[in-house]
Amino acid sequence: MELSDRGLSLLKKGQKGLFYAIFSRVGIMIVLLLLQAAFLFLMLYRFAQFLPHLFGGTVVFTVFMVLYLINSRIDPTAKITWLIVIMLLPVFGALLFWYTQSEIGHRAVQGRLEQLIGQTKEKIGQDEATWEALEQADPEEAALARYVRRSGCFPVYSHTDVTYFPSGEAKFAAMLPQLKAAKRFIFMEYFIIEEGLMWGKILEILAEKVREGVEVRVMYDGTCEFSTLPFNYPKKMKELGIQCKMFAPVTPFLSTHYNYRDHRKILVIDGHTAFTGGVNLADEYINQRERFGHWKDTAIMLKGEAVRSFTLLFLQMWNITEKEAVFDPYLNASEKGALSAPHSDVPQKIVKGDGGFVLPFGDCPLDGDKVGERIYMDILNRAVRYVHIMSPYLILDGEMETALKFAAEKGIEVKLILPGIPDKPMPYALAKGHYRALLDSGVEIYEYTPGFVHAKVFVSDDCRAVVGTINLDYRSLYHHFECASYLYRTACIPQIEADFEETLAKCRRVTPETVKNEKWTVKLKGFVLKAVAPLL
Repeated sequence: MELSDRGLSLLKKGQKGLFYAIFSRVGIMIVLLLLQAAFLFLMLYRFAQFLPHLFGGTVVFTVFMVLYLINSRIDPTAKITWLIVIMLLPVFGALLFWYTQSEIGHRAVQGRLEQLIGQTKEKIGQDEATWEALEQADPEEAALARYVRRSGCFPVYSHTDVTYFPSGEAKFAAMLPQLKAAKRFIFMEYFIIEEGLMWGKILEILAEKVREGVEVRVMYDGTCEFSTLPFNYPKKMKELGIQCKMFAPVTPFLSTHYNYRDHRKILVIDGHTAFTGGVNLADEYINQRERFGHWKDTAIMLKGEAVRSFTLLFLQMWNITEKEAVFDPYLNASEKGALSAPHSDVPQKIVKGDGGFVLPFGDCPLDGDKVGERIYMDILNRAVRYVHIMSPYLILDGEMETALKFAAEKGIEVKLILPGIPDKPMPYALAKGHYRALLDSGVEIYEYTPGFVHAKVFVSDDCRAVVGTINLDYRSLYHHFECASYLYRTACIPQIEADFEETLAKCRRVTPETVKNEKWTVKLKGFVLKAVAPLL
């Protein structure tokens, strides 16, 4: 363990990155996975000589699969993708379809999650006074809250203060004093953790808090093992007294569970303070490391009753691999004084609630309920004046594209801010594949010229907003565990809109002419990839 001006470090030089991954456990896992894939292809190749004799049977089989897909409940855009795959490669395509739909690898997780959600369905009751106030303020908002409540234990709250952070640097600066003030427990759930200045400073505080008797739990997605942290990192954390685990670590067996990643970003402190948003725990998120120009991100801090929902979301994910699930001591933290006045030594910059409502929610890919997408679409459908959006990716299904276009065609000002410098070439090309159709309907598209936009923000009509982890792509809307907060009439919403306008001033506008002049290679890539977008 090393301590420097960049904070605490558990890794020695060379213990992370692609080189280390190749010559470590990850490398072995990848080799085993590739061997399994090669075996499947070999079996297909071995019996390829019989395929011409089975041509008639293949035609019948293809027709059956097409009819099956048409009558299935799969998303219409995904149906088109699978129809193309199966018509081009009937046998292999059907096997691949069966494999992805068979739920191999995540049935146990799905069953455990359903059990945990069932156990906690009534853990957080809905305050009747808050509900009545929301119904009186706007029955349509109450209807949305009723839908969200249906998908899990997600009450709507009124006694919660919300602070909006227009950058990762601002969130990081607020996190540190809040962590230092922790007295009982700290829960952290992040998609990416990487050693550097940001994580080093946080880890230094966590280690100190453990010595003071604070319970600290950290969970991160298993994909970190590929590039940022070694497999034994939880063991290194345990040596500091920190409980740590990976969600869905890499295993040597092919599994559809790899498709479902924990993309959430949650920090809960003592049950009274929570952070969420797009900011992971790595240096590029606070612009200490430049990868794709300036990194634009957003986050929020909640203080008050709504924190209970983020506590529950964390505990549900944490307890997937635990034999005994414990919730009550943490969910009832507010009843034990955790919601008392903030410590005098902690700098406070809180936007006080003025009768607004906060609705934290999670989105689970295993329940078939697309909560994140439906909330976004509800905002688009009910907007009166404008909907302003920041998203790093734009890989839309037919329903979301229609909602964006329909809102613009009704005369609603729909503006999208997307990255000017991409982090991945394929999503960048796919996003541009949607440009012309959106522009034709009146949607305004802007690209952030200083660099990469990683923010996930919807703001509408100066009265409603969503800040969280949910991108406008298939990964977030269909395949990832996500979270966010829906805000209605909270005092910070004007700040969110002001941040959007400030970011817009740094963008170039996309026009039919710029789309026409785009590189032909990008156009071709987007044209081809759009057919298989749901599989990416």
